[in-house]
Amino acid sequence: MHHTTLRVLSVVAGLIASLAANGVSAQAFPTKPIVLVNPYAAGGPADLIARALAKDLATELGQSVVVENKPGAGASIGAGFVARAEPDGYTLLLGTAAAHIVTPLIQKVPYDGIQDFAFVALAPTQPNLLVVHPDVKATNVKELIALAKASPGKLNYGSSGAGTSPHLGGELLKLTAKIDLVHIPYGGAAPALTDLVAGRLQAAVMNLSGELPYVKAGKLRALAYASTKRSPLLPDVPTFAEVGLGGAESSSWYTVAAPKGTPAPIVDKINKAISTVYQHAEFRKLMDAQGAEVTAMSPEETTRFVKEDAKRTVDLIKSANLKLE
Repeated sequence: MHHTTLRVLSVVAGLIASLAANGVSAQAFPTKPIVLVNPYAAGGPADLIARALAKDLATELGQSVVVENKPGAGASIGAGFVARAEPDGYTLLLGTAAAHIVTPLIQKVPYDGIQDFAFVALAPTQPNLLVVHPDVKATNVKELIALAKASPGKLNYGSSGAGTSPHLGGELLKLTAKIDLVHIPYGGAAPALTDLVAGRLQAAVMNLSGELPYVKAGKLRALAYASTKRSPLLPDVPTFAEVGLGGAESSSWYTVAAPKGTPAPIVDKINKAISTVYQHAEFRKLMDAQGAEVTAMSPEETTRFVKEDAKRTVDLIKSANLKLE
């Protein structure tokens, strides 16, 4: 037989073997525990979603799903860890706008926020809520704006990190209300909320779920909800549009993402498991209690969602004059 023919047959055989191996591995997957990396500190809103998702996902996949917190550097530490992981489905990221879009734009990171990942599914999203410490002499948004304009650069607001939704939510508020607030970034929502409740911070535009217990306890004052409609959890709190700040709406979205090159059958298997989790009554009840919205998306739809948000975020970063490296 001709040498060229032998080489062609060898290549074909290799491809068939590879496809067969992928098929078998996808069918068997998972055969060991899965790690879901949360790029934020433990105890915050992202952590709650990660742990709830991991618990029910373990039931659907028949293997434990362990949440591992790797906070810091605008979510790039956790994202970089997953980007470098073996693309076998056993290391996943609770992705965010910061990890995939903002941080790679405003600082140097060792990964591409979109190209280095295989997006699996959209995780629950959480609208933000503008709150202030009770010592701040503002009982509504109008008074907060007046206070900020009377003392430019004297009021601060905290976030769960540079480039996070609470950071961009604060910048949107500043742009829309034409006020000057000083941004104080943290390694996650939990430490930021700790300082906010203690009075070391004065304001924040963070996830409703993280702030809600403190609002209910009177330790934080809610001024406006950063969504297009009021939350049933705080029905008396107006939306930004209702107080004349339409366009300042913001929310934290999360994805489940795997390293680039993860076999499509494995991505699809995890996606189907997540979609089933979203039908669990207890999971839905827990998300409703946090004000989180649950939307099932295919891997392709999730990828489009992230890319479209990236375009909007670039425009905001330019408008807010955030430093691009």
